[in-house]
Amino acid sequence: MHQIAITGLGFMAVAHLRALRQLPNARVAAVCNPSGRNLDGDLSRVSGNVGSTEPVRLDMSEVRAYRDFNEMLADPLITVVDICTPTASHPELTIAALRAGKHVLCEKPLARTSVLGREILAVAKESRGFFMPAMCLRFWPEWAWLQTAIREGRFGKVLDARFRRVAQAPGWGQKNYFDGQQSGGALLDLHIHDTDFVQFCFGRPKSVFSAGHTKISGAIDHIVTLYQVGCGATVSAEGSWSMTEGFGFNMSYTVNFETATADYDIARGADSLKLFECGKEPRVVKCDGIDGYVGEWRHFLESIEQRRAPGIVTGEDGLSAVEICEAEELSIRSGIPVALSSSI
Repeated sequence: MHQIAITGLGFMAVAHLRALRQLPNARVAAVCNPSGRNLDGDLSRVSGNVGSTEPVRLDMSEVRAYRDFNEMLADPLITVVDICTPTASHPELTIAALRAGKHVLCEKPLARTSVLGREILAVAKESRGFFMPAMCLRFWPEWAWLQTAIREGRFGKVLDARFRRVAQAPGWGQKNYFDGQQSGGALLDLHIHDTDFVQFCFGRPKSVFSAGHTKISGAIDHIVTLYQVGCGATVSAEGSWSMTEGFGFNMSYTVNFETATADYDIARGADSLKLFECGKEPRVVKCDGIDGYVGEWRHFLESIEQRRAPGIVTGEDGLSAVEICEAEELSIRSGIPVALSSSI
């Protein structure tokens, strides 16, 4: 049984708590929040933009509460640390947990800058615990289905692909999200999901050409990027925190293969993924399976049990996603395409 400590008790912590409750080999043994907020175990008022709305309450008679992160790390019963704190704190907390010999799952983005991300990876390389950035989209059933279809060439080559993730400004964590110096704006906190998924499907892009603007954070809050990928497909992604209040959140993709079109839109609910194949009636694709948060945790814990580094997403993937986003920001600032090296 993995004894897990969660630090940071906002929306992402709640999403992880719901996921961990579905895994029989996981036990949340401790929580940490320096502010003291939610350390009573009542997280029923915490909300976000995706996932269940079921209130979460912890039985604190079975969970140890800490305000001091280092005191929590000193607990020998804790084997896994889950970093769900604001982006700017990721390097310090992740490095401390790795140096304490813990396995560490860190929410995206890996760090505010690629320089800081490299510092994390340098420590992770020498640590006895495993490290994984929480890029949950790779594990989401309809997105995993797409990556598999592309990898297997199920419908021939990809001709073009468009990804879209747009929302009104976050209604939670505004002290951190609205400070672009700390959060990186929508580019680094929201759009990075699709940037990472592009590299998951097509490899690290050769270059990016981006346009965008700021609205609420002082950083990039709306972005549209064209990725030059090795297979020659036309690949683009849009990300935004610029939608007007009341719009909510939407994520979608449309991918044109040689013999089919796959179209996903979360707004369609149970009919979110539709497939249009040559010579066949259009159909809804039902992707059975667990949600992305459960999937990433299951993979991480199974990797620990099998004593092998996580393979579906690696620390290098998390760093590469930050580097690509930095290139996208540079392209916006300069107005020209920005080339990327073939490796991190």
